[in-house]
Amino acid sequence: MREKILDMEQYAKEHNVPIIEKDSIAFIMKFIKANDVKEILELGSAIGYSAILMASVKDDIKLTTIERDETRYMECLKNVKNCGMEDKINVVYQDALEVNLSGVSYDLIFIDAAKGQYTKFFEKYKYFLKPGGVIISDNLKFHGHVGNRGNIASRNLKQLVGKIENYIDFLKNNDEFETKFYDVGDGLSVSIRKDEI
Repeated sequence: MREKILDMEQYAKEHNVPIIEKDSIAFIMKFIKANDVKEILELGSAIGYSAILMASVKDDIKLTTIERDETRYMECLKNVKNCGMEDKINVVYQDALEVNLSGVSYDLIFIDAAKGQYTKFFEKYKYFLKPGGVIISDNLKFHGHVGNRGNIASRNLKQLVGKIENYIDFLKNNDEFETKFYDVGDGLSVSIRKDEI
């Protein structure tokens, strides 16, 4: 398994695929173990790196991951099969904003897809949380750009960072959820319903 994870890291490097930082996935894996998480939904599979690591924490984990990019989806399927995790990980090829879920709920929803859509993802998927379930969001520092928009030359990047900053404000001011922010990896947040704290 270790070798396969290293292969994925190498592939991501060579093909410029953004995968989760090691500190961040270590934090999430620890969280999964400590909170007896069994059902996970991940938005943004990329090549399956984080899905495979999250699913590997315990034998009883079931994970659904959604990816809209066909090349990454195919690579994710291949990696899931290589790691013998077809029974644990369900890979869905679709835009996460267009997926229709029904009759399912999750202990953990992990948002790591299109950064500009985080608020929409949160609003759509919060209804699929089990009681006591959490939403974890990644890349809230966005390579150090968040909070430093004045230093960004590219207009597109500036807009994207602005959307992440808006999402952070959305989390901070959310009446329904209590969010803790962690300076881990590229910045993580953990949101839980206030009435469940």
